[in-house]
Amino acid sequence: MPTPCRVRPRPAVLAAVALAALPALAACGGGEEAAAPRPKASPTPSSWDRSPDSVAAVGDSITTGFDSCQVLSDCPSVSWSTGDSPEVRSLAARLLGDGASARARSWNFAETGARMSDLEGQMRLAAARRPELVTVLAGANDACRGSVKGMTPVETFREQFGTALRTLRRESPKTQVYVASIPDLKRLWEVGRGTSMAQEIWKLGICPTMLGEAEAMDRKAVERRRKVRERVEEYNEALAEVCARDRRCRTDGGAVYAYRFGARQLSRWDLFHPGVDGQARLADIAYRAVTA
Repeated sequence: MPTPCRVRPRPAVLAAVALAALPALAACGGGEEAAAPRPKASPTPSSWDRSPDSVAAVGDSITTGFDSCQVLSDCPSVSWSTGDSPEVRSLAARLLGDGASARARSWNFAETGARMSDLEGQMRLAAARRPELVTVLAGANDACRGSVKGMTPVETFREQFGTALRTLRRESPKTQVYVASIPDLKRLWEVGRGTSMAQEIWKLGICPTMLGEAEAMDRKAVERRRKVRERVEEYNEALAEVCARDRRCRTDGGAVYAYRFGARQLSRWDLFHPGVDGQARLADIAYRAVTA
């Protein structure tokens, strides 16, 4: 359930294809599904506060709710981190309570299309609010590039996340951080490659490193997908390593990456971003990790 590259297809074209294919997608149903796994949160000191009273979110279009409510639009109300939709029951709603109280003490600084290089600026904005918890879900766009060579190098990715975390620490030293792992991009390909809708929409430029030429099974295509999946795993390792050096940082233990989502968890408009049900599953995983 990752985010698209910065360069997005023309809205009118994508909207036309997506809307025309809605009946077919509704008929295809769920695909393989499972309950949200219980995350194995990374070790943290006993001082970890399991009931923070304010939440800020940083990241990419997963956290902005892009394509979750309507085509080609952010929908922060269903964000897994700070949304107020009763269908999702976001992390903020579960921690702070539903309604006005949660809205007054949660902020979403995520941006559609963001990469890890953008996280430092988002962290600076979040730190200004002095939240007790910041959620991080970013990195899919670093792998979703125009080519395998264009993916962000692992060391660069690691340094960028470390810089973002240090920025937060300088300005809000006591803020806790929850880091969600990057979803398995190859799982997206596995779920959608057999549907004509997915193939047509993905041709418009959504995550070409993994989803380009979705029907191809030649050696070159298989190797390309393997490299992208491997890079995502390396990114997740880097996130965990940097987080482990910060006494107020906790990860999901790889739970989001391991989650075997199906079509019902994905946007009905692009079969790529999380839909409302997918956002709810992300909220489940986050709540379990934060309160573990």
